[in-house]
Amino acid sequence: MIRSMTGYGKAETSFSGKKYTVEIRSVNGKTADIGFRTSQIPREYEYDLRQYLIKKLQRGNIDLFISVDQEEETLENTFNVQLIRQYFKELQTIFKDMEQEVSSADLAAVLLRMPEVREVQKKEIDPLGWKTLKQCIFLAAENLDEFRCREGSRLGQDLLSHIDNIETYLHKVEELDPQRIISVKERLTDKLSGLSEEITIDQNRLEQELIYYLEKVNISEECVRLRQHCSYFRQTMEQEEFAGRKLGFIAQEMGREINTLGSKAAHAGMQQYVVMMKDELEKIKEQVLNVL
Repeated sequence: MIRSMTGYGKAETSFSGKKYTVEIRSVNGKTADIGFRTSQIPREYEYDLRQYLIKKLQRGNIDLFISVDQEEETLENTFNVQLIRQYFKELQTIFKDMEQEVSSADLAAVLLRMPEVREVQKKEIDPLGWKTLKQCIFLAAENLDEFRCREGSRLGQDLLSHIDNIETYLHKVEELDPQRIISVKERLTDKLSGLSEEITIDQNRLEQELIYYLEKVNISEECVRLRQHCSYFRQTMEQEEFAGRKLGFIAQEMGREINTLGSKAAHAGMQQYVVMMKDELEKIKEQVLNVL
């Protein structure tokens, strides 16, 4: 069963008075491009997490978001003691020079309003908290993978419908082939009959050339290969877990056979079916770009 590269996964967890919401979004891409759109992941764990996501999600442009809602106030207050002492001495000197008496309580009130006296710092995630958050990220990645599978199922049905149409048009082409051969022979005969009676035609050589020409415009090999490619496309969808690249290669081979059919056809009705097959193949190529 194939997977789509487009997907969305979400998971939530709470610890240390905070609620964490993890979201992972994915769109199609040639390689695994992992973007961390958050500052909640400690730097020392980024590499291992990135490797896990690459192994789990394989390919795509993947962005990870983490939003935090404060459930409880969990901020640490620290005081710059050295700066407070410096301010205190300077204020005492200033008020003494002004011959003003100021109580310690008044000075304390002034000091607390001075810049950079109190520093507010957020508590960093501890190892236990990171373990909880990591499991939440893993769950979001799992939900994204399930989303991809559901999208892949719908994508697979669409791809198979286009393969069915190509095989239908191919059958129509094969039905027209005998009529095409007859018309080719008739055109050659008409051209030869218009030649001057004074020109002598070697019938044996003529038959040899006719056989050679008919071999050149024979489409049986192209029809067989195209049908085999269609069968292999179905088989790959059923058996390969990550089939996107291989399906793209098969679609390219299908295109070569269809183009050769068009160049050999020399038949209006057959050319119409070739154009219709090309249209179906273009839709396949567009869809395959989103297959993981």
